[in-house]
Amino acid sequence: MLHISTEIASAAHHVGEERAVELIAKAGFDAFDFSMFAMGHYDWANKCVKNIPHPLREKDYLTFARRLKQIGRDNGIYCNQSHAPFPVYCPEIKDLMKRALECTAEAGGRICVIHPDNFKTAEENAEMYAELLPFAKACGVKMATENMWDWDREKDESKFSACATSEDFLAHIRAVNDPFLVACLDIGHAEMRGSGEGAAKMIRDLGPHLQALHIHDNDRWHDSHQIPFSMQIDFAAVAKALREIGYSGELTLEADAYLGAFTPETVAEGLGNMAAAAKRLASLFEEG
Repeated sequence: MLHISTEIASAAHHVGEERAVELIAKAGFDAFDFSMFAMGHYDWANKCVKNIPHPLREKDYLTFARRLKQIGRDNGIYCNQSHAPFPVYCPEIKDLMKRALECTAEAGGRICVIHPDNFKTAEENAEMYAELLPFAKACGVKMATENMWDWDREKDESKFSACATSEDFLAHIRAVNDPFLVACLDIGHAEMRGSGEGAAKMIRDLGPHLQALHIHDNDRWHDSHQIPFSMQIDFAAVAKALREIGYSGELTLEADAYLGAFTPETVAEGLGNMAAAAKRLASLFEEG
């Protein structure tokens, strides 16, 4: 059965990263996705990085990454992937990508999800990934680009952004043409009205390039980031497509909005519900 994983940012919001890793393990997950947004909190209103103190912003940032790895080991789980800060069109955020790759390696992760610039072409985004390639290889960490979206206010729905379609996603991968750039398909983004082509289709189109996932549910309109099987995405179709391409990575949840409704006292319950949903998806994959 495929291993299950979830991001740590939403649980860390309630209890901090170290305790989040412990609770994720106790909930029944096999792995954790190392969220590194605290490395560079972006202020969307003022279009700058907030200087909020955090170990990932300090000189000994690698010590923090190693600490999370050890907590995972002590609790029987591992780091399977990470998520770098974004947006990369902010120069200060873009300058943190090497730090993110280093931290991924120290935590034991194999893949670091680095968003493309939403508004650039595959060729333009390839310049960033190609520049990072030698460093990523030195770290032994693959980079994963992700399907993005923008919002059309007039139509009140999402619209095309980098990697939103299979064609553009594959164009990004092929523009770099190196096994150290792979695909992370965001299942929720793929199902959004106006931009996504449907998760099952994109899974089949990406094929062997697909090596990481962000899994969450929505109403097939908004980017809801809810727990799987709670809204309208057809996860049986998702599991079938993953099985058809021989997907062998983890099933990694990114249902952060769901966990946001809990409290420090109840977050363990929320994580337990998420693990149960991830195991249900894994069972669909196995059942055929």
